[in-house]
Amino acid sequence: MLGAVQLGVMAACVVLFVPMGMAGWHLSRNKMLFFSGALFITLAVGVHLTPYFPSISDLASSVSSFVVFDSRVSCLSLLHDVVWRSHDRSWAWSPSRPVSACAFQKLSPPDASDLLNGSWVVVAGDSQARLLALSLLQLVLGSDRTDSIKADLFKRHSDYQIMVDEIGMKLDFVWAPFVTNLTDMVVGFKRNRNYPDVLVMGSGLWHMLHYTNASNYGVGLERLRSSVVSLLPISPDLGVDGPVAGSLSVRSPHLFWIGVPTLINSMLNTEKKRERMTDAMRVAYNEALQSSKLLRRSGGPLFLLDIQSLSWNCGVRCTEDGMHYDGVVYDAALHIMLNALLIQSHQRL
Repeated sequence: MLGAVQLGVMAACVVLFVPMGMAGWHLSRNKMLFFSGALFITLAVGVHLTPYFPSISDLASSVSSFVVFDSRVSCLSLLHDVVWRSHDRSWAWSPSRPVSACAFQKLSPPDASDLLNGSWVVVAGDSQARLLALSLLQLVLGSDRTDSIKADLFKRHSDYQIMVDEIGMKLDFVWAPFVTNLTDMVVGFKRNRNYPDVLVMGSGLWHMLHYTNASNYGVGLERLRSSVVSLLPISPDLGVDGPVAGSLSVRSPHLFWIGVPTLINSMLNTEKKRERMTDAMRVAYNEALQSSKLLRRSGGPLFLLDIQSLSWNCGVRCTEDGMHYDGVVYDAALHIMLNALLIQSHQRL
């Protein structure tokens, strides 16, 4: 019996050459019309032949995949393009055409609950991470329920855990003020073979205050990167959008890095902070972060939640101590994270 390819070729010959021969006989005096008819028939046959030639189908699929991938990458890069309203300290995504095309949205509590349904979320780091965890709980639980647990969440230098039974979401806050603490936590995930669905972490303020050594900080970040990469289920040829596509035997966690906020030196509440946490030191620590290749923008695995740009744009009116900002800043970071999750998981609300 003839194979599918051979039958396709035979059918193509009949469909292509018989009409073309007839058209050529009757329309020989009008070569332009003959050419147009031949082109139309050729295109029609091409559409019918596509399923018989995997290479053609693969090419069409790869072009489609590239368009989707390019859209995802460009939208991820626009997530921090927000504008602030000074009169009420609120924020919104820029109305520019590229940003509008991405259809970013502030998620409602039901939408956020649907997105995080059944997830294990780990938020680890210092006070900046704790404030982001608070914003997440306020969105999912509401302000009234969050007020009742805030005292436990903000116990000094302590971990916190909660299970939101209504949606099956588990949230762990891990007090990890130094990069070494984060590395130990990640190593523990690998050792126990138990990985969160969403891992959000950040560190820098404590190291800047107590060690004031950007080079040492950078070395710690490189070690953390190696530990995080070891969590990924495939060999990490990492680019701006994280690991290359492949066949995954284990679901890869969604990874985020909480950036250091803008530090307003004159407002810092101790002499030691004002002496050590200077603009020059903050710049040096940011450069160490970029050089470590921990972030996606520099070829690493973690998507940056840029608290520095968000806090800078919100301004002095949004902080009382030059380091910790009003909830609106962390609310913006949270919705940027949730929209990144939607993009990464190919979901739409």
